[in-house]
Amino acid sequence: MTNNHKDWNERIAVAEQMVPLIGRLHRNNNVVVSVFGRLLVNVSDIDIIKSHRYARHITSKELPLEDTLAILRELVDMNLGTASIDLGQLAYNFENSDSTDLRAFLEDSLADVIGTGPTTKHADVVLYGFGRIGRLLARILVSREALYDGVRLRAIVVRKNSEDDLVKRASLLRRDSVHGAFDGTITIDHENNIIWANGTPIQVIYSNDPTTVDYTEYGIDNAIVVDNTGRWRDREGLGQHLQAKGVSKVVLTAPGKGDLKNIVYGINHSDIAEDDTIITAASCTTNAITPVLKVINDRYGVEFGHVETVHSFTNDQNLIDNFHKGSRRGRAAGLNMVLTETGAAKAVAKALPELAGKLTGNAIRVPTPDVSMAVLNLTLNQEVDREEVNDFLRRVSLHSNLRQQIDWIKSPEVVSTDFVGTTHAGIVDGLATIATGRHLVLYVWYDNEFGYSSQVVRIVEEIAGARPKVYPERALPVAL
Repeated sequence: MTNNHKDWNERIAVAEQMVPLIGRLHRNNNVVVSVFGRLLVNVSDIDIIKSHRYARHITSKELPLEDTLAILRELVDMNLGTASIDLGQLAYNFENSDSTDLRAFLEDSLADVIGTGPTTKHADVVLYGFGRIGRLLARILVSREALYDGVRLRAIVVRKNSEDDLVKRASLLRRDSVHGAFDGTITIDHENNIIWANGTPIQVIYSNDPTTVDYTEYGIDNAIVVDNTGRWRDREGLGQHLQAKGVSKVVLTAPGKGDLKNIVYGINHSDIAEDDTIITAASCTTNAITPVLKVINDRYGVEFGHVETVHSFTNDQNLIDNFHKGSRRGRAAGLNMVLTETGAAKAVAKALPELAGKLTGNAIRVPTPDVSMAVLNLTLNQEVDREEVNDFLRRVSLHSNLRQQIDWIKSPEVVSTDFVGTTHAGIVDGLATIATGRHLVLYVWYDNEFGYSSQVVRIVEEIAGARPKVYPERALPVAL
């Protein structure tokens, strides 16, 4: 037996010991664990090893499985309450602390959640529309309910397009050409118009008018309606949802117009007030670039910049040349690069007022179905070094409170399909970074479907008061 093979078998043995401990924490304490943000949910021993290897991209060395196993053994005996606990961050903090007593270190780090018991705040969620974003929101919400039992997807509202509409809706949820099969089971209750997804009943409501739906008839009350149709973008149009019985809040999955708050989770979600009944989740591009722009502006200062988005085609484009009310979008999406406008650069200022008037932007639609890239061409207030910028963004992706929004990668072979299904708002490509004097160019990948949908769900959980507390507490980027 070679040393490499022996070493692999030893890793498997350690990982196998971790699997039941992870399950016990979830079942008994409603605790979900991760490794540097990579959730360990329904994982195999191989999944656990891969999550520990990921640390090499961040800390330049692999996280020892023995370190996290030791932490897990302590956690299962600590009477923890509901929380999301990062094993990688705890191991890193312990290694870099003066403490030699792991139990004492963990009790100090997790003091706020010890002895509190599982606590969950429930909220009903309704998806108005069931297209690309709607179906991905459904997948994420069903998964999140299984994790934390907080926000619950109760219904979708659509127009009935055929006699077998229910079957087709369920089939589109079950299979996806980009994101693959639904992780679980989908069944249909034809008599009651219900789609069952992993034991979650999703009521299908057919309606053409949001004001006439009575959600209380289905046992839904005080619901958060997520409008992913894009049909209305102002307060008056979206306010129609609030006229329906059983609705308390509305979230739009697009940039809003007028005085509506455009929220990028991680940046300005604290601006959401209790009396805000309608908010918007901005756009996928705005969510991808705003966190990166914030940390760069806070550290170096942005004088001005241009954002060029290389964006996958979307459903509003034509498959073959035909009339389209928008310029150039009538040309065949699968055959052309299509130059079009984007409001993402200007929309950044709604979340980051300090960048108002400093950014311009354009977009190029390209013949790929998902995953886009934003090129941030920035002039800064000071000269920068490429390695220093990369090191800073690497540390932000590992240790900061924007870790769910900003990821960082340094690989010579990554391409767009490698980022399908990422939950991050954006991923900085470290090998592509260019720095010359005060000129900085950053390349940011983003899954314009799944990454954006993950940001929307974070907003929904924030509004519902159902965001799980993360331990250990993450640092502010300016402190890194």
